[in-house]
Amino acid sequence: MTRLAQIVLAASLLCAGAAIAEVAVPPLTSRVTDLTSTLSRGELAALEQKLAAFEARKGAQVAVLLVPTTQPETVEQYAIRVFGEWKLGRKGVDDGALLLVAKNDRKLRIEVGYGLEGVLPDAVARRIVEEEIVPRFKQGDFYAGIAAGADRMLRVIDGEPLPPPRRTAPPGSRWSPEAFFIGFIILAVMSQLLHSLLGRFLGAGVVGVAAGIAGYVLAGLAIALIFGLVAFVASLFIDLAGRSRRGWSSGRWSSGGSWSSGGNWSSGGGGFSGGGGGSGGGGASGSW
Repeated sequence: MTRLAQIVLAASLLCAGAAIAEVAVPPLTSRVTDLTSTLSRGELAALEQKLAAFEARKGAQVAVLLVPTTQPETVEQYAIRVFGEWKLGRKGVDDGALLLVAKNDRKLRIEVGYGLEGVLPDAVARRIVEEEIVPRFKQGDFYAGIAAGADRMLRVIDGEPLPPPRRTAPPGSRWSPEAFFIGFIILAVMSQLLHSLLGRFLGAGVVGVAAGIAGYVLAGLAIALIFGLVAFVASLFIDLAGRSRRGWSSGRWSSGGSWSSGGNWSSGGGGFSGGGGGSGGGGASGSW
C-alpha cells in the first residue's frame, strides 16, 4: 500500500469513527429529558408540569435536555441537531426553545426557534445564561439553575403576541372505546328508565339535557349542543328498538362475540411531540 493510500485510509477511518461517535439524539417523550440522572423524580415532575402548563396557556414549547457530553460535536452543533429532530414549536409558528446542558463538558446552550428570535434574541438568551443559570451551576445546584433559566425564558416568551394555542379536551377527557361503550350502556339504561317514568319524548329530552351538560363540562358549548342532540336521537332510537324486540326472550339474544378495544388505543396523556423544528442557530451558549 502506497503512502498516499495509507493517508486516505487513515483519514476515512477517522471520519467514520467521528460519525459513529456522535451522541444520539434521544426520542422526545417529555418536555424534560435527563440522561445524567442529575434531577430527582420530584424535580423532573415540577419542571414538566411548569412547561406543560405554559404550553397549554401560551402555545410555545420549551424543552430541557441534560446529556453527559455532546462530543465530538460542540454544544451548538448538537443543539441544532436536537432541535431539528425534536421539531420544537408549532408548525408554521416555530415557537420552540431548547435548554441543553452538557454536564461533563460543563457547557450549556439555549437554542431558539425562528418564531421566538424576536422576543428571545441572542443578547437576551446570553443574559439568561450568565445571570440565571451559570451562577447556580457553579454552586453545584443544577435544578435551581435550570428552573431559574426556564422561568425567565417563560417570562420573556410570555410577552410575545403569539397565536393562541389550539383548544383541546382536557387530559383524561378524550373519548376512548371503553368510555364510549360505558356511555352507551348508561344511555340505554337511563333511556329505558326515564321512558317508563316520563314517557318517550320527555324521557329522551331529559337524556339529551344530561348529555349536553356533560359535553359542556368536557369541551364547551358547541360540543354540548352536539352531545345533547345525539343523545336525544339515540334515546328515541333505543326506545324504538326496545319496542321492536319485545317478545324476544333475553336468552335468545347474543352479541356475536367478545368486544375489544383494539389494543393500540392510547389516551394521549403520556406522549409529547413537536410540530415546528425551525431554528437558525439563534440563542446563546455558556460554561461554568
